[in-house]
Amino acid sequence: MTDTGSCHHGPVSDFTAAEGPARLTAFVRGHVQGVGFRWWTRSQALRLRLTGWARNTDDGRVEVVAEGPRPGCEELLAALRSGDAPGSVAAVVERWGDAKGNLNGFVER
Repeated sequence: MTDTGSCHHGPVSDFTAAEGPARLTAFVRGHVQGVGFRWWTRSQALRLRLTGWARNTDDGRVEVVAEGPRPGCEELLAALRSGDAPGSVAAVVERWGDAKGNLNGFVER
């Protein structure tokens, strides 16, 4: 991102971290397989205009990878933890990184 002298005050990197593209990886533990959790996650991500995927893991968790503006990713993370998802979420572990830009749409794997 290039600072073009906009009205933004402070370091450009702070702005990018807060508002720019981010990559959220979340591992959701609980009763989350076979209950429509991946479909629900996809619908939330599409509503937030995020790209990525959700897949079941062999140990019973669901792995969610989402990219887009950091506020949208944070909203998805809050939704995963909200108790509104199908099934029963016991815990969500998150990891943040820079968006890679290699995802299209949001799919269930």
